[in-house]
Amino acid sequence: MISVDGLAVEFGGTTLFSDISFVINEKDRIALMGKNGAGKSTLLKILAGVRQPSRGKVAAPKDCVVAYLPQHLMTEDGRTVFEETAQAFAHLHEMEAEIERLNKELETRTDYESDSYMELIENVSTISEKYYAIDATNYEEDVEKALLGLGFKRDDFHRQTSDFSGGWRMRIELAKLLLKKPDILLLDEPTNHLDIESIQWLEDFLINNGKAVVLISHDRKFVDSITTRTIEVTMGRIYDYKVNYSQYLQLRQERRIQQQKAYDEQQKFIAETTEFIERFKGTYSKTLQVQSRVKMLEKLVLLEVDEEDTSALRLKFPPSPRSGSYPVVTEQLGKSYGEKNIFQNASITIERGDKVAFVGKNGEGKSTLVKCIMKELEHDGVLTLGHNVQIGYFAQNQASLLDENLTVFQTIDDVAKGEIRNKIRDLLGAFMFGGPEASMKKVKVLSGGERTRLAMIKLLLEPVNLLILDEPTNHLDLKTKDILKQALMDFDGTLILVSHDRDFLDGLVTKVYEFGNQKVREHLCGIYEFLEMKKMDSLNELEKK
Repeated sequence: MISVDGLAVEFGGTTLFSDISFVINEKDRIALMGKNGAGKSTLLKILAGVRQPSRGKVAAPKDCVVAYLPQHLMTEDGRTVFEETAQAFAHLHEMEAEIERLNKELETRTDYESDSYMELIENVSTISEKYYAIDATNYEEDVEKALLGLGFKRDDFHRQTSDFSGGWRMRIELAKLLLKKPDILLLDEPTNHLDIESIQWLEDFLINNGKAVVLISHDRKFVDSITTRTIEVTMGRIYDYKVNYSQYLQLRQERRIQQQKAYDEQQKFIAETTEFIERFKGTYSKTLQVQSRVKMLEKLVLLEVDEEDTSALRLKFPPSPRSGSYPVVTEQLGKSYGEKNIFQNASITIERGDKVAFVGKNGEGKSTLVKCIMKELEHDGVLTLGHNVQIGYFAQNQASLLDENLTVFQTIDDVAKGEIRNKIRDLLGAFMFGGPEASMKKVKVLSGGERTRLAMIKLLLEPVNLLILDEPTNHLDLKTKDILKQALMDFDGTLILVSHDRDFLDGLVTKVYEFGNQKVREHLCGIYEFLEMKKMDSLNELEKK
């Protein structure tokens, strides 16, 4: 369907990638993998046609519909959610108008035998065939299904898009793309603004849609569930694996072992050959042999070992000061804004050492309860924090509280204590601030994602006994998430995680609080047991109906 041939991207004297070629086939579901900065998003933009390569070309059939969801995007204001989403079908009105125009031209012309008249008939036939193949009779129902699947409520349909945050606008854009039924969907971090239920809906849609998908995502479970092929972008090259992410990791490890072996053998050969040349370069009887070996070394193509996502860093939290036995207890807790109830009668008990997840659709009160615990919001009912509870809190807006005049290194150096001080550079590298240039940047020039990661490192180094993390993984790559997850598993305090990342929560939390329908329900299980049970609940509800 799409062929990529000899693609190269160079800027500022740096080669991002050179001479890469591959084909995207119908029904391919491809994960683009590689460390941050390897060029994944750039490659996606080139496939979408929004960026041009330095060399090479991307070819697609004329009628191939490509839809692209970038990481950052804002929907236009001036329409309701429903109207904006229905823009997905605007192309049908254009096709309708084009068919009408061509038919009128056919009626007025009399050169029935001419080539151009026959070409006109063919054009009408082709466009009509495409138009009638699209079942748009129930487009309002399709819009409704997509919006409900992505977490909107019916009440939201007639609200202005300007009422919604960037994350919700991203969902509107995603709904529009899905409704266009494109031949190829290009998705850059589509799950960053979705809750668990919406991610599951999107998963099912992409698997059953039967069209090609190319995606970048740091949600390992999402990638594993959807993709059947993995293209790794590394050191200017690509490696194409016809397997999902988990199998790719295994094959990549085997490839690197083979590369290392070949590299070691070549280095040994170079050392032995160089030693021979040095020893005999002044010996008359060995002149021909020396010259032959010099030429051999000159012609040798040096082997490389692909960069490993290094930093097998084991991040250790400082020891937690001991808190009381029950850091958080609520009785009949409720929160409402005017007549809008967020939740009511929430009675929860979090014991010292518990690691719990707050899950549920966006807008059901997860972050609201966190803000109540932080004493940032007034509430009904009773909320008691235990003796000596010291809270470390991370949310996306923590990034805005950093001192803009400090460098990345100074920000961390100011809070690092003890043994970790010797590993600040490793720690920064693990969170994608590798190299002296990145660590000496001032906070004021960092992107939103970089600030978020820096705020995360800062929090991890402060001695607290109740950690509250609100969507901590949104700007982290898979390797960094693994480092953070291991650190949280080793953390000896109490942990509350608001997250939609199932793979991150798996094995980390042992209790789930579900937010929905103005209630907070406790489930004494891990995340996958909870999700299995939710599907059973849904089936039972269907049977009751």
